[in-house]
Amino acid sequence: MKIVYLGTPDFAVEPLKRIIESGKHEVLAVVTNRDKPVGRKRVLTAPPVKAFALEKNIPVYQYDRIRLEGVEDMKALNPDVMITCAFGQILSKEILDIPKFGVINIHASLLPKYRGASPIHYAILNGEKQTGISVMKTDIGIDTGDVILQKALNINDGETCGQLFERLSILGADCIIEALSQIENKTATFIKQDDALATFTKIIKKEDAIIDWHDSAENVYNKIRAFNPAPIAFTTLNGLPFKIYEAEVTCDVGEAGKIIKCDNQLVIGCGTGAISLKTVQKAGGNAMKIADFLRGNKFTVGEDFV
Repeated sequence: MKIVYLGTPDFAVEPLKRIIESGKHEVLAVVTNRDKPVGRKRVLTAPPVKAFALEKNIPVYQYDRIRLEGVEDMKALNPDVMITCAFGQILSKEILDIPKFGVINIHASLLPKYRGASPIHYAILNGEKQTGISVMKTDIGIDTGDVILQKALNINDGETCGQLFERLSILGADCIIEALSQIENKTATFIKQDDALATFTKIIKKEDAIIDWHDSAENVYNKIRAFNPAPIAFTTLNGLPFKIYEAEVTCDVGEAGKIIKCDNQLVIGCGTGAISLKTVQKAGGNAMKIADFLRGNKFTVGEDFV
């Protein structure tokens, strides 16, 4: 089939790679968001999907809003199917109606649970033990279309969002190859979602990563995992941001936000339970394992994190 692929971040690269390597389909073009300034020096940087597409000599289209800027381009390409994967833009009905087989989306949750922008983050935030990939036919709602297939994936103990992203991207590649085969062979089934069971996720913002030490240790631990590698969970120490990359739940008991132990470990009390910090970064410093961090930074029991 002739395909137009719409995606932006690293998560979307592996499914595109697998489609190309299958040799069964022709990728007419890739559509992605515009290049953005990245880092402290604000270097203009291409989205990962664009960089990969250019390596494979695939034409790239970039829009701020495809529904306003890209309709005629998509009509001219005349694809059999369009595939979206972490694209980050809403498609109009006019675009949805262009491909013969419609628009197919690779979504990183077991729909209807965790519709929206941040399903992987929320699965970890909420302490889920399982998530997965849903391949669905896109309609004008947000992740409300009929599901073609789903595959589940267990979330490993201690797994971070970044680690789960990588595994789900690979699973997404497996799923889209299978779904395309079903669509092409006319064996695909389209199962309506139960909207009554739907949950929604919002775009993650930096302020969502602030740690509330009055929360349970388990919830604080899940937040630290969910926001690694970005935006990184953080608290305040001496009025300055203090990032926590890794931690674990302990059996210690103490007052919320106060240091319980600070010899060869740094244990902070929570609303219930406590957290032992494993990798941290203070303002102006680098991320460090806690043993290295404590060699150059002294604390006292009862000192406050906010």
